Order: sequence, then structure tokens, then C-alpha cells
Amino acid sequence: MATNRTFTMLKPDAAANGYIGGILKMINDAGFRIVAMKYTKLSAEAAGKFYEVHKERPFYGELVTYMSSGPIVAAILEKENAIPAFRTLIGATDPAKADAGTIRKIYAKSISANAVHGSDSDENAQIEGNFFFSELERF
Repeated sequence: MATNRTFTMLKPDAAANGYIGGILKMINDAGFRIVAMKYTKLSAEAAGKFYEVHKERPFYGELVTYMSSGPIVAAILEKENAIPAFRTLIGATDPAKADAGTIRKIYAKSISANAVHGSDSDENAQIEGNFFFSELERF
């Protein structure tokens, strides 16, 4: 059953480059409601656990190092058809292939430093949201 919530994470490159405000504005302007949000920094251990699904992939170590390299913004977003709507808003993983006007086209620098994460399924949105937020932190 589809839900109307998704999870996002503004990545260390977005935070380091001062893009948090611009990205959040795009999210708000697209009609998403922020259900939960926090500015935090992942330890290597926490980043490893979050990305554990990729543990056997060759890029796992680099991903963990990158995601623990600086602060991130984690958020749960709500909107009708949230996951496909957010995936459209963020654009392709490779910013060179992202559509004009998408978050990654505007703010990403590369495939690995692509500014923002967006859940790819209802199941992952729930898992990812639960990783960062208790029920008491959702509004």
C-alpha cells in the first residue's frame, strides 16, 4: 500500500556549500510538508549502518566515509504520492542527466556528491525515517 510520506537527507556536500536553505525552499514550494527534520552529523558507524544494504558493493566504504564527512539534514516529508513526486523533484542521480529545475541539476556536483537522498520505496522510506526519528519527533 502506497503512503504519502518519504524520507530525504540533504548530504554533506549540500550542507558544506550552503545549499540547505535553497533545497528546503524547493521542497516547500513543491508542496511537501515537513513532518520531522534534524541537522546532525553521522558517525562512520551510523553511516555504515544506514547504508548496510550496500555493504557488499564496491562503493560502500567510500559512501560511508563521504556520508560521515560533515553535517546532514534528515527529514520526513509528506505529500500525496510523496515518493514519486520527490524522486521527480530531486532528479537523476547523475546531475548531468538530471532534468532542468531539479534539485540535483541545480545543486549537485557529481554522481557521488549529488546533494540529496530520496527514498525509492515505501518500505525504505519507513526504514530510513525510523533510523533518524522516533514517533515523538514527528508532527
